[in-house]
Amino acid sequence: MLGPRQEAQSALFYDFSIEDHVPRDHVLRAIDGVIDLSGVRLHLSEFYSSTGRPSIDPELMMRMLLVGYIMGIRSERRLCDEVHLNLAYRWFCKLDLADPIPDHSTFSKNRHGRFRDSDVLRHVFETVVAQCITSGLASGQRYAADASIIAADANRQNSTAKADWDPETIGADDAPRAVREYLDTLDDAAFGAASPVTPKFISHSDPASQWTGARGGPAYFAYSTNYLIDTDNAVILDVEPTRSIRQAEVGAVRTMIDRVQKVHNLMPERLIADTAYGSGPMLDWLVEKRGIAPHIPVIDKSGRKDGTLERADFTYDTDSDLYICPNGKELKQFRRAFKTPRSGANKDATIRYRARKSDCDVCALKERCTPKEPQRKVTRSIYETSRDVARGLSQTQQYAISCKLRKKVEMSFAHLKRIHGLGRLRLRGPCGAHDEFILAATAQNLKKLAKLASHPIQAKAAA
Repeated sequence: MLGPRQEAQSALFYDFSIEDHVPRDHVLRAIDGVIDLSGVRLHLSEFYSSTGRPSIDPELMMRMLLVGYIMGIRSERRLCDEVHLNLAYRWFCKLDLADPIPDHSTFSKNRHGRFRDSDVLRHVFETVVAQCITSGLASGQRYAADASIIAADANRQNSTAKADWDPETIGADDAPRAVREYLDTLDDAAFGAASPVTPKFISHSDPASQWTGARGGPAYFAYSTNYLIDTDNAVILDVEPTRSIRQAEVGAVRTMIDRVQKVHNLMPERLIADTAYGSGPMLDWLVEKRGIAPHIPVIDKSGRKDGTLERADFTYDTDSDLYICPNGKELKQFRRAFKTPRSGANKDATIRYRARKSDCDVCALKERCTPKEPQRKVTRSIYETSRDVARGLSQTQQYAISCKLRKKVEMSFAHLKRIHGLGRLRLRGPCGAHDEFILAATAQNLKKLAKLASHPIQAKAAA
């Protein structure tokens, strides 16, 4: 039997509760049980005037931004439309059916003003990390670090060769915001001062972004997001934006380790990372200055492909500070005493050890050892002691476990791009990259906290 036609009829009164229409297993309901944004208003209080019209609640804006990054909504215009239409989003943002939605321009105005001046986004991120630590999701014993390249909002067609682009000719008042941020970060170790190498191209719209072909395909402009995670449950302890070059990414790990110690009083037993972080200065910083075991492959270019003897074939005598060749002869730094003691270190942070020419001339292994030179030379890094520590750790069972744990940080990047939709930045400049990276990391931690915290309400109260 065909039923009657359904027609919309307006009622004078409604008995409606948003609470009843949000599914019990909705991700935002779980996150609402652990999130604590009560400190946002206090953190921002000094950045609001005591007179004038009442502002939009900053906690509301923060909840809306988190909805966007949790649900993968990349546009703030679309976010406002989705919060207007979606009951679960309204419920999470503490909005009733009749409450108006803030205009999308409000987010831009606050982002470029009081949000960045107060660093409130990092405040929220660190609050969530503290909740994870309190809930037992992060012990701080083992860290894993890595970087992932995120495409910038910059086009190759709107770029210039670095040699043809002079930032000094741009007036500070006339330059776009992203260009002013670029000029401010020229001496920043994570950006302009990270490397003296001149990039091939520089973007007009976002000059701080790095021209890179790291993925093996066509080159493009990008930033790197650097994660420092606790391997217990892959909680992101810190995040830092940098240029997409190794020197900047390695420096970011140092910055994050020190910042986590300062904010959360955590210092790891070991750091797990890939070969990009296995340089001598980095290993020495970990071993000698921070007492952290480096579970990192060592960058070693001493191997030879022509079949001649390598440095590994020579034995180093620590007590006498010399090398002994396979034929039993000594290689030393100096063959005589100097009135002024010399360190022996070269500009490339290495020390050269030389054999006697007379020993090499009569050696039966000369053709296998140094066929083109009159005497054999062996170089040793000034950080070799720390490099040896890393080599020794690489032979342990714990190192094999660390190699498996390192995949957790790579999985965090996979979730960042596939689930949270951050495959390309929407904001420009170093500050824009910082805002997007830290909001996305906050969203990832909130999902982790909501899923794994055994007592969500207690976790919320403990913070």
